[in-house]
Amino acid sequence: MCGAVSFVAVDVHAKAGICHCEMCRRWTGSALVDVDVPVTNVTWQGEDDIARLQSSSWAERAWCAKCGSGLYFRNTVPGKSADKYSIPIGLFDDPNGFDLTYEIYIDHKPDSYSFAGEGREVLTRQQCVEKFPLLDSE
Repeated sequence: MCGAVSFVAVDVHAKAGICHCEMCRRWTGSALVDVDVPVTNVTWQGEDDIARLQSSSWAERAWCAKCGSGLYFRNTVPGKSADKYSIPIGLFDDPNGFDLTYEIYIDHKPDSYSFAGEGREVLTRQQCVEKFPLLDSE
């Protein structure tokens, strides 16, 4: 928002997802609508102004220390899923053209909104824990 932090992402896949977990809702003020980008495909400018919080035993969230804009969510446990940033779709210069491919923690979604479209993977919290056991470590 303020321009202190920016990024360049290359070879971004046109797939987006939504998370309705309580932590994502509190962090964004709604659902986290994001795009996963490999860490090696992102270059950050203004890194001195990136603030980070280890928000669980396995993940961190980052934001601009000057204006508070959310920058990314990232798994911090070594392994395949730690090799990507989940970047809010609104941070891209052109947020159009992404396909919504999954919606997780659907059983935590408030009844005050919903997302249009069909054909995406939809998982409850329990289904997420079964698919990604690390989520149950809290």
